[in-house]
Amino acid sequence: MDKLWTPLTILLIVIIALSSIFAWSRYRVIQAKEVSLAGNYPAEEYSGEIYVGGAVANPGFYPLKSDDSIAAIIQSAGGTAISSNSSVIKIYLSAAADEESPQKINLNRAEDWLLEALPGIGEERAQAIISYRLEHGPFRSISELTRVSGIGTKTLEQVKPLISVAD
Repeated sequence: MDKLWTPLTILLIVIIALSSIFAWSRYRVIQAKEVSLAGNYPAEEYSGEIYVGGAVANPGFYPLKSDDSIAAIIQSAGGTAISSNSSVIKIYLSAAADEESPQKINLNRAEDWLLEALPGIGEERAQAIISYRLEHGPFRSISELTRVSGIGTKTLEQVKPLISVAD
């Protein structure tokens, strides 16, 4: 019996050591990235909205104040997404503050309840959009929406200004 415990203990130690090494190798430290603007530019007062997309938890439009930092803007979008490449964060200034432009619904990410809110799209068509997306992969263009069962050119024209397929 004593002859069995020694190899079993060694095997258990080896398994724990290999598991620890594997877990440690998969762990990566995310380095902070510094963003600086070269040159001597006069300070401008910005206000309005800014679009934050890419590797953030909640992409979309967010209010922008003149004293906001890049880190504050990313944090307002929920911070960087855990399982994504944090070097792919997109930040765009939106249209002028006096131009009202609604946030578009991304066909590749929207859930059924959000798709149902579109004109001409009800519960059944929203489910058809999601089923098409799961079967054929992400939409590559807005016009591809007409390939979804129950959606024709008339419905596409209704929702076209309200949807996107961007990341």
